[in-house]
Amino acid sequence: MPIWLNLCAAVTAAVIAALLGFVLIPFLRRIHFGQTILDIGPAWHKSKQGTPIMGGFLFIAGSLAATALGYTVWRVMGGADATAAETGSRALRLLTVILFSLLYAGACGFTDDFIKAVKKRNEGLNPKQKILFQIVFCAAFLAIMYALGDTETTIDLLFVKLNFGILYYPVMMLFMIYIINAVNLTDGIDGLCGSVTVVSMLVLTVLCAKLLQPELSLYAITVAGGCLGFLVWNFHPAKCFMGDTGSMYLGGAFAAIGVACRMHLLLVLVGLVYVLDALSVVIQTLYFKYTRKKYGEGRRIFKMSPIHHHFELCKWSEYKIVAVFSLVGLAAGILAVLTQL
Repeated sequence: MPIWLNLCAAVTAAVIAALLGFVLIPFLRRIHFGQTILDIGPAWHKSKQGTPIMGGFLFIAGSLAATALGYTVWRVMGGADATAAETGSRALRLLTVILFSLLYAGACGFTDDFIKAVKKRNEGLNPKQKILFQIVFCAAFLAIMYALGDTETTIDLLFVKLNFGILYYPVMMLFMIYIINAVNLTDGIDGLCGSVTVVSMLVLTVLCAKLLQPELSLYAITVAGGCLGFLVWNFHPAKCFMGDTGSMYLGGAFAAIGVACRMHLLLVLVGLVYVLDALSVVIQTLYFKYTRKKYGEGRRIFKMSPIHHHFELCKWSEYKIVAVFSLVGLAAGILAVLTQL
């Protein structure tokens, strides 16, 4: 797929997302779909009370429209042999990744946001409901990928390849659930998740192209473009939040693209910011429980988790956190690309 087409698709997604904000955000304000801020977060986050959620629809619409348009142009131009079995297989793989992202966003994200908005609380679906949805969708995704011919159960760990056999599927389910929830946790500061995702999706664009997956490369760059358009409304001070609708869509797209291209270890490197942000929550929780059992009171390693809140409490501005985390993501992404040269 030509570079100019990818770039045009990215710009199209960005423009659609940015312009759609003029319609969606006032609408969300009219129906009072605003965020409820808990007292457990940084005190100054209370000023964000009532900021419209579900802004993720901006980049969802932008990325889907741009992907459909870009793919159509590519096929019309003769960029793929419509009669070739491989072309059909790759198209079905793209459709599976998109549907997984959408259904994940709809079932887990939109439902969660809707409950928050209607009941005016910061908790939507309970953990058991979320896990059930996630297990079902990840299992269905892996089953469809198997049906499309992805029957390999080996995971490449760079220096060694391990064949997990039947255990590959539960391992991948847990892996995908962790990655998706990690992306969701990164959405805690204005512009953070969107900015980090722009970087990670651009890296996936390069990696997918190198792995001869032009359709997934197109989808990755339109998601990046859609996030750029969304950031017009989400940079501090945010005019809207992406909500779980948006973060679950981004997490689903990121995990599904990586697994579909069998970039298991690379996905950890490309999404290093997501992984570390979520890991900080795990570390904080385990350490708190351990010290409470040993000393009778829970102690903390970080001032607050996820770790981006720790840096907030260390007096880093939201702009600085977004810039530093994005640069860390870029460095990790470049390293991922270099490993494939």
